[in-house]
Amino acid sequence: MGEVLLRLEELLFLADPGIRVESVQDDGEVIRVGVRCRTAGARCPGCASWSGRVHGSYLRFPADLPVAGRRVVLRLRVRRFTCEDVSCGRRTFVEQVAVLTRRYSQRTERMRAVLAEVGLALAGRVGARLADVFGAQASRNTILRLIDALPEPQPQSPRVVGVDEYAMRKGRVYGTVLVDVETRRPVDLLPDREADTVAAWLAEYPGIEVVCRDRAPFFAEGASIGAPTAVQVADRFHLWRNLGEAAERCVSRHRPCLRATFAESAPEKAPVLEPAESGSPWPTGHRFADRTRAKHATVHALLAAGHSRRSIQRQLGMTYRTVQRLADAAKPEDLFQGQWQNRPTKLDDFKPYLHERWAEGCTNAWTLWEEIKAHGYTGGYGAVRAYLRPFRTTPTAPAARPPSPRTVTGWILTHPDTLPEGERLKLKSVLAGCPELDALTGHVRAFGKMLTQLQGDQLPQWIKAVRADDLPSLHASVNGLKRDLAAVTAGLTLPWSSGIVEGHVNRIKMIKRQMYGRAGFGLLRKRVLLAS
Repeated sequence: MGEVLLRLEELLFLADPGIRVESVQDDGEVIRVGVRCRTAGARCPGCASWSGRVHGSYLRFPADLPVAGRRVVLRLRVRRFTCEDVSCGRRTFVEQVAVLTRRYSQRTERMRAVLAEVGLALAGRVGARLADVFGAQASRNTILRLIDALPEPQPQSPRVVGVDEYAMRKGRVYGTVLVDVETRRPVDLLPDREADTVAAWLAEYPGIEVVCRDRAPFFAEGASIGAPTAVQVADRFHLWRNLGEAAERCVSRHRPCLRATFAESAPEKAPVLEPAESGSPWPTGHRFADRTRAKHATVHALLAAGHSRRSIQRQLGMTYRTVQRLADAAKPEDLFQGQWQNRPTKLDDFKPYLHERWAEGCTNAWTLWEEIKAHGYTGGYGAVRAYLRPFRTTPTAPAARPPSPRTVTGWILTHPDTLPEGERLKLKSVLAGCPELDALTGHVRAFGKMLTQLQGDQLPQWIKAVRADDLPSLHASVNGLKRDLAAVTAGLTLPWSSGIVEGHVNRIKMIKRQMYGRAGFGLLRKRVLLAS
């Protein structure tokens, strides 16, 4: 039996000379291990004086790590000593075993450490379920308290730091995450995104040489104040996204060019959706189109009868702005605007097939629906029937929809070598009919080359070339680049970027969702920094 107890001491306590195993009991569910301390005395936690005078003893039952899925409980006898220093405020004190216990704890130190690691990885509720699986029972609140009791993380001094914002409450409360770009680990979390807070943090670490950030002005100001000698690097992803937004605004300004180009190249072998004299993007019988046409006719009839716009507003129960739009439109088709008419549908890829079969004489909507289903169509019969209905009353082919500004912008922003052949030809026809969009495409691709090949020294020439063309939306983007020219040039020259920071922002979102309702700043900061 003595050999068994010695073996247990080696396995459970790594042959610690201060701990002795006295007994082991197994009742089938819980393993109870009798343990006591070998030392002759202990130091007073108040005055640190050594005492060997035993005042009394009692039993503690801290839970230890499970064995083979069964709970382990220590039957630990601890002694209460009398402090021999008469000036000490403590009369007596209880010994604490360094590797096992702390005051008021119901678990051993290693059990606390394991549960804390589970909590850092999975938070309270999921962590409690996992702990119960391997036999370490703990409530979700207990696991969160163990995380909260961990020591505060001490940030390391980085050389290259990435800065970005994260949302505590999206649209209302934001904080700042700082990441060591070289080690790809988070360094610290700040409770807000104010320039003064960021500057104060950066000022504490004079070794920072590079600050990677997005285009936010408060981060630029904070970096300038807190680390005036550091090089600020604007993130390339944000530069490309800002250019894409400006390009989409520019394409939207030339929407008539898209319609004209597409109208010229529209096929004529299948029937049209609308009578030729109308030129409307919606057919007769379309709910929105018919309602707009009726309102337009009513308003213009009342205007012809001598009624004022205010009078028409009162008679028809419309807002004055609606009456004004209807009155100013020469024809109802001028009011048919909106992005939704250009949204792709499941039927778009199968419309050429429908046109071809209709031209061959197949006019049964159900038959055509069955045929395109065999080719991969996943939509319903109603969409096919609604699309074919105008074919029965009009003799000419439906005019193909012009591409939306967002679609054309996507073609422009895509590298020419990776653009599909069909889209490349469509883009070529669009650019041939609009010199402004052709110039825009050249500028976007030149910027993309600068961005991918890190040719920041060419930025001034690129800005000069952009200003030479009539592209107001792109000029506004260039003005923003000029205001942050040093950081943008560094972003297009140096290899550093904020990509890893964006990854940690997404990780923070995941952690917040795990602790929905409980993710206060202190708890969130420990989970982000200590679990990395």
